[in-house]
Amino acid sequence: MKEYTITVNGVAYDVTVDEKGNGGASAAPAVAPVAKAAAPAATPAPAQKASQAGNISVTAPMPGKILSIKVKEGDSVHSGDVLLVLEAMKMENDIVAPKDGTVVSINTKVGDSVESAQVLIGLQG
Repeated sequence: MKEYTITVNGVAYDVTVDEKGNGGASAAPAVAPVAKAAAPAATPAPAQKASQAGNISVTAPMPGKILSIKVKEGDSVHSGDVLLVLEAMKMENDIVAPKDGTVVSINTKVGDSVESAQVLIGLQG
């Protein structure tokens, strides 16, 4: 038997799994919720990370396809300015600048499929 903690929709559960071929009789699985801090609410704003050089990485909030890029390297942007448009689940999502800065890198191009948390644009703040 192996024990795992599985998180579903922000709720963690401790489960025990009987391995195949173990030869033992299988009992009903023991499932007990584990008390954990509430998961942060999903937001349409892009995730961001500060790097050691003070840059801000604007990341994809969800998997999707890049429809358009509204900025180019060297452009000055203000908080809330649209950087690019990401299509996900047949909806167009504006990915905006989290704060004022200058575009230092564009890590994607129109038509690319991107994954959640993939770095799309680098800003110098």
